[in-house]
Amino acid sequence: MHLSLRTALLTTALVALPGAALAGPDGTADSNDQQSQIIVTGAVTQASRSATGLTLTPRETPQSITVIDQARIQDFQLTNINDLLDQTVGINVERVETDRTYYNSRGFDITSFQVDGIGLPFPYGIQYGDLDTALFERVEAIRGANALMTGVGNPSATINYVRKRPTDTLQATATAQAGSWNRWRGEADVSVPVTDTVAVRAIYAHESRDSHLDYNHVNRNVYGLIAAWKVTPQLTATIGYSRQDNDADGVLWGALPLTYKDGSRIPYARSATTSAPWTYWDTTDQRAFGELAYDLGQGWQAKGVFTYANNKQQARLLYAFGTPDKATGLGIAGQVGAYPSETDQYLGDLTASGPLHLFGREHQLAFGVSTGRLDNRQWQGRGKSLVAYPAVPNLTASVIADPGTGPITLEANSRLDVTRVYGAAHLSVTDRLKAVAGASATWLKADGFSYGANLYRKNSAVSPYAGFTYDLTPNVSFYGSYTSIFNPQDESDVRGRRLDPITGSSIEGGLKSEWFGGRLYATASLFRAKQKNLATVAGQYGPGDPGKPGTNYYTGLDTTSRGFEIELAGKVTDNWTISGGYTGLEIEDNAGKAARVFLPTKSLKLATTYAVPDLRDLKLGAQLRWQNKVRSPDFTVTQNDYAVLDLMGSIRLVDHVRAALNVRNVTDSSYLGSLMWGQAYYAAPRSVLGSLTFSY
Repeated sequence: MHLSLRTALLTTALVALPGAALAGPDGTADSNDQQSQIIVTGAVTQASRSATGLTLTPRETPQSITVIDQARIQDFQLTNINDLLDQTVGINVERVETDRTYYNSRGFDITSFQVDGIGLPFPYGIQYGDLDTALFERVEAIRGANALMTGVGNPSATINYVRKRPTDTLQATATAQAGSWNRWRGEADVSVPVTDTVAVRAIYAHESRDSHLDYNHVNRNVYGLIAAWKVTPQLTATIGYSRQDNDADGVLWGALPLTYKDGSRIPYARSATTSAPWTYWDTTDQRAFGELAYDLGQGWQAKGVFTYANNKQQARLLYAFGTPDKATGLGIAGQVGAYPSETDQYLGDLTASGPLHLFGREHQLAFGVSTGRLDNRQWQGRGKSLVAYPAVPNLTASVIADPGTGPITLEANSRLDVTRVYGAAHLSVTDRLKAVAGASATWLKADGFSYGANLYRKNSAVSPYAGFTYDLTPNVSFYGSYTSIFNPQDESDVRGRRLDPITGSSIEGGLKSEWFGGRLYATASLFRAKQKNLATVAGQYGPGDPGKPGTNYYTGLDTTSRGFEIELAGKVTDNWTISGGYTGLEIEDNAGKAARVFLPTKSLKLATTYAVPDLRDLKLGAQLRWQNKVRSPDFTVTQNDYAVLDLMGSIRLVDHVRAALNVRNVTDSSYLGSLMWGQAYYAAPRSVLGSLTFSY
């Protein structure tokens, strides 16, 4: 990769942007938002604590951050996290199954997902079911290693879901939707100031839909309730509870076998599935939290948060495998399984932050300590017999009968304890040079078993963080950052031993700039991450091996990811918004060969809206995503590059009532959702969604 040439091009592109000819009004942060945020798609740029624990603007933060705000969510009806992250610069969504999704960035899996900056890494980085966006004000993606705020230096990204909070004034919205595949959705969001010191916000959403896939149906209910009480002028107490029930029928476990025995592709219909009507995957997510925030005076604040989260799953699944004969189409068999599971998380977090005046300058300090525990239990009931599928490509020519399952047995019971402390400082070295320095110390202990593997491990590490920003001009800053990688792993090797934690380093540098009075934000960055001992599938255990027969064992692989990103977000004029960016990267193993070839190495995400206030507040918009060609890990299947275009339009019918129409995949692009596992299913074809929204 010719990084020196790309650096010159990126620098030229940013410096050549037009000057701040269209100055916009200054803005202030919402006083009700306990966690400051970055809003770069609106008219102002606010600060965030997500990357460093310090309250920094995007230009002061020596790391890449993308925000999908409420306006973008509503304009393009991004009602679930998968659709939202699909449109986020530098993030890839691997839809391996209908109800199990992986995410990655900069060549590596994302495992750190937080709510208001608090959370433990997901087991294996998996999202089960569709996570609804009704509860969140915005979603932040902090790309690159974020050990300072997570305790785990994964060089991919951290996803932070920012809750909706009670407001000082009465606000209410209600939306009704109808669309393709019998999609019906209703959503209500009401915030009420009960007294001068107490406010309550209630949220509800219900969605019912079929799918472009045969048999598939989802029924989802979302509930949220948050109350805030200003106990004294200095002390604010907040409590909240949320619940999401995601009940899915006709689900995929695994996906379509893609090739015949001779290696040629099987020509499936886009609705093809290996599922059956009696399969299901039901998930219930519950989360409760309590928060105390205290103003210590002179700019210092302290906050304590306790969170409890519970996830329960009930699943009856059908997995297809085999390579059929091209002449007969026969040769695919299926395995049935029942898989109940439950996960509990307990999280405590204490932070303090404020200014420090030293050597005639004001600096910022932030400190924190957190502790968390995750308990996970998984059960399994094996199918009594294998099933045989009809001839491909018509796998639904007849309904597969359920052969039944044997006794339900406990196959995994694990506990993970994580404690960390961190400190960070934002130092004003000169008027133009600012530095960020900090470190996070993490202690981790795991115990238990999972499908025959012993999960015991005990690790600790200190992860330093260093970064700087330097103002080249009033509009443009140069920045750089470094952090170490420490990422414990759950996978086991061929001898049944847990792999050692991943270690390495992540560096990033580039340019950040603001234009049009701070309303348009532009960045250009180069990054590189080196990881040692990244778990990679090496085979499956057999009879007599230390692991459960049929499950995978792993080997550690040294990998290097390097690349660049360009991103724009904000307003070009009062009525024209634009956001998006381009990512280019390469991923190599220790021999210099391409690694993780199922991931795109080039991707483009763009979105824009234009408002015409004189025409009943008409708004038109489009979003586009494109990625280059990818291959299955064994190189037997190729997915060519593809682009997906979405269009939207909305208009005010009467005061407080707005109608909207969204058309997704306008060009009806046909593509596979992921080649991560070698099996895959086709993504949704063109669809239409209409909505009516009342707001007050």
